[in-house]
Amino acid sequence: MRSRLIAAAAAIAAAAAFTTAIVGAAGPANAATCNGYVGLTFDDGPSNDHTPAILNALRQNGLRATMFNEGQYAASYPAQVRAEVAAGMWVGNHSYTHPHLIQQSQAQIDSEISRTQQAIANAGGGTPKLFRPPYGETNGTLQSVESKYGLKEIIWDVDSQDWNNASTDAIVAANARLTNGQVILMHEWPANTLAAIPRIAQTLASKNLCAGMISPQTGRAVAPDGATNPPPTTPGGGTSQPPNSPPPASSPPPAGGGACSASYAITSSWQGGFQASVTVTAGSAGLSRWTVKWTFANGQTITQLWNGTLSVSGSSVTVTNVSYNGNVPANGSTSFGFTGNWNGSNAVPSLSCSS
Repeated sequence: MRSRLIAAAAAIAAAAAFTTAIVGAAGPANAATCNGYVGLTFDDGPSNDHTPAILNALRQNGLRATMFNEGQYAASYPAQVRAEVAAGMWVGNHSYTHPHLIQQSQAQIDSEISRTQQAIANAGGGTPKLFRPPYGETNGTLQSVESKYGLKEIIWDVDSQDWNNASTDAIVAANARLTNGQVILMHEWPANTLAAIPRIAQTLASKNLCAGMISPQTGRAVAPDGATNPPPTTPGGGTSQPPNSPPPASSPPPAGGGACSASYAITSSWQGGFQASVTVTAGSAGLSRWTVKWTFANGQTITQLWNGTLSVSGSSVTVTNVSYNGNVPANGSTSFGFTGNWNGSNAVPSLSCSS
């Protein structure tokens, strides 16, 4: 999973804290309701040569990803670690020097992991909760050290083969194989990976899949706020599908319901973009369905939305419940979230809620 040397020859020449807004640049062609989440991951950074271009491409296409950084590079390029966080990415541990850890002693493994934890934290990337072993190699000794530092081991479900000179078409095709909850291996240095990003965004949108975070609890991709889409319950109790399967297509909500209110909170922000959560609270009568509306200022757009059904007409935004979160008990609440872009305005919209 590595080969900064190979990439160096083929390097890349291609390619506000908003309190309510979202990404203004070139987001995906259509903001899609998320029927599932996938984990995009990029190994072997950061660097001055490749990280800026990858981050720019991800932001322009409304994608977020987990960057598995090597400690030696986090120490050498701390500004790029901060740039990853500022761009809304998550930062994971990929060892300090990318050795074959299963050939090392426990003390050597401990050094590789602990020094990387410290290097990333010192650079402003926070304390990683995810660890990707170099080459995907693991054993019991390594896993015991991971546990010592509270790290969840992340391998992958799909290998893009970008490290093995895969073409841009092949990298896009690999991403097209992803299903809800799955994680794909990519790297920040191959030029073909950079070129594939716009098409990756289009491919995921066509499948109603969104780029999510990787849960430190399960190691699966979930909504960016860490929530999973709850599956529907069956008449006999339990669930009709696994927790990480996509939610069912929404069915028409029943008529009726009481009053409701909606509150808006920014959960993460970065240059040109942000992530927000909207909480819908029922009145004393409870709800059987809900609709939240607002109007964005010029340049504000939604790129991804989860736990709701999105409708956009110009700057007017309408979000309605999906089948599993329309019923809200009296004085209870539910929520939906989204990521977006802003371009020149950070005006906070006023929300209305109806049932």
